Amino acid sequence: MNTTPQPAIERITPFAGNPLVVGIEPGQPDIVVVTAARLAETLKAKVYFAYADPQRITEREFPDGTVQHGGLDPDFSGDEIWQARRDQLVAAVHKTLGEAPIEWEFRYLAGRADRALTHLARAVDASMIVIGTRRPGSSGRVKRLLQGTLGRHLAHHQHRPVLMIPTSVVDWKIPLE
Repeated sequence: MNTTPQPAIERITPFAGNPLVVGIEPGQPDIVVVTAARLAETLKAKVYFAYADPQRITEREFPDGTVQHGGLDPDFSGDEIWQARRDQLVAAVHKTLGEAPIEWEFRYLAGRADRALTHLARAVDASMIVIGTRRPGSSGRVKRLLQGTLGRHLAHHQHRPVLMIPTSVVDWKIPLE
């Protein structure tokens, strides 16, 4: 008998009125934030934009989805670095959204993005998780080969739908003869 919770109809969180969790990262194209905002406006949902810092570790998780985190190096807190990154990400969301008529919050998380986003989604009872796809490139290929993709990890380790926003497109032009 399988004791692991499985996706089930009774576990679906209604889309309308329930929050969205949106994974963002520095330098990401605006299309992820804009798409999530338009979806949230349609669903009349709050958005939790979140960044999971792989250079930080979660020390404590709170029921509202926030976390207490520390640096990987016990001799260096790195507070100035993560706080500057947080401020940069919040400013980028503000700039991208402008006067968008949605309610949103930003959460700075720590550790593996799939685990951090899943914890936040559970805590706020999100109806779905929205992420951008990775840009192509050789360094990204090696990382994906070794660790897998965030979308795949999310889809296989929690029950909420995962919406992946394309951030770059390969133009598959078929030559006509």
